[in-house]
Amino acid sequence: MLKLSKKYPKKRAFITGAGSGLGKELALHLANDGWTVGITDLKREPIEVVATEIEKRGGKAQLFVFDVSKRDEFKAASQTFLNDNDGIDLLINNAGVGDGGPFTTYDLERWDWMVGINQMGVIYGCHNFLPDMHQAKSGQVINIASAAGFAYIPRVSSYNVTKAAVNALSECLHYESKHLNVDVSVVMPTFFKTNIASGWKGSEKSKKGAEKAVNNSNLEATDVALEILTRSGNGEFRIILPKSARWLNRFIRFFPRQYRKMIFRGEEKRRNRKKNA
Repeated sequence: MLKLSKKYPKKRAFITGAGSGLGKELALHLANDGWTVGITDLKREPIEVVATEIEKRGGKAQLFVFDVSKRDEFKAASQTFLNDNDGIDLLINNAGVGDGGPFTTYDLERWDWMVGINQMGVIYGCHNFLPDMHQAKSGQVINIASAAGFAYIPRVSSYNVTKAAVNALSECLHYESKHLNVDVSVVMPTFFKTNIASGWKGSEKSKKGAEKAVNNSNLEATDVALEILTRSGNGEFRIILPKSARWLNRFIRFFPRQYRKMIFRGEEKRRNRKKNA
């Protein structure tokens, strides 16, 4: 049994973006321990499939179809969940999208889309559920960010910015909530097998590059989900995974100049390959 299940015997969780990938696997691990899980997606069909699996595993599913970037829709869903379940124990802000392109050609409409989902979606989730947790003096928030929140690389500025924002928000909420017995964790993984590039709006070439990085990973979403739930249950604030990501984080922190030189060398090689193609 997960430590989170022992800590929160009422077992009430709300997970955004649970129709596939990491969100789905988080929901299924909780279902194994008999949690009631509010699962969200833009479309009903994916979460209906997940709901069936949750019920098979002994959990209870509550379905919500809405866009996390829509403030009013998120508020309505959160109020329904809180009313129906008399509160919440675990919030996982997981919904997110990936995209990329050079800053100068990345239009503001795509910035609005990226910020709306990856950043504002997390803010709305915390804003709607944290007051209830603070009042109850109990609860856990897990915000899914990315290693892109500390390792900034070219041509994905919008993604980097939103994930860095989730990291910063999570640290602020960690300080504001700990004395009220509410824990906050932020998760910063590198690539693992998921469908993060499904909504990619950039070039087909850049999309294929992102999909290749995801598919070449040895990390499966179910293993990542279990590690997140385990480590957050152990009280970890910053969950960086896998081990190679933790080494990268240390390298950037202690050797920032070397990291920047490494990025510049990579960019020079890329430009030369493009010139000679």
